[in-house]
Amino acid sequence: MPVTDEAIEKIKAMIVSGELRPGSRLPREPDLAERLGLSRNSLREAVKALSLIRVLDVRQGDGTYVTSLEPELLVDALSFVVDLQQDDTVLQFLEVRRILEPAAAAMAARVMPDEDIAALGELLDRLDGDTSLESLIENDMEFHRRLAAGSGNAVLCSLIEGLSAPTARARLWRGRVEEGAVARAWQQHRAIYEAVAARQPDLAQAWATVHVGEVEQWLRGTLGAAVSELD
Repeated sequence: MPVTDEAIEKIKAMIVSGELRPGSRLPREPDLAERLGLSRNSLREAVKALSLIRVLDVRQGDGTYVTSLEPELLVDALSFVVDLQQDDTVLQFLEVRRILEPAAAAMAARVMPDEDIAALGELLDRLDGDTSLESLIENDMEFHRRLAAGSGNAVLCSLIEGLSAPTARARLWRGRVEEGAVARAWQQHRAIYEAVAARQPDLAQAWATVHVGEVEQWLRGTLGAAVSELD
């Protein structure tokens, strides 16, 4: 195992064991390096790596702390990786969304507070007949974020939000080239909302599957046609 990886594993073990808790400060670098049997350089590289994925917070002049370790903070690293992906992998992200978002919709139908469901409906009403592409995409992102949050599962919510960027680009592309796609997406949002408001988990899950699956099916066909043209 590379020395830096070994250092990361040792710091991770301290966190998992509870020796280092969220918000706690790490011992001084020379003390920690000696205790873990590491060189200060290896320890420094490990701290740098863990700070990039939001496990550690390096505060200049103050020290290094364990972050809150909240799911949304840790999944930021996933969002960064997702943003680097190219269009030929977006189908895989849509496949994952097709698994996660229907589950989130069903959970929201069971546990989402009434006031949050009402706010979800108000969000859709804000379009007020405006089905322009720009308005829908902005509304779409917020709708899915609130729906995922309504599941009550912070990890699931963070994963869905982390997958949002590349699939949003696919939805934008579809909206520009396929007639009626914008209005149809809004109608599907309305159907999901109504199922959640009626506390019908199975129906909410079904509509969310249709909604994400339709974008996936369109993109799969479009990319397949593009490849055929090149052959």
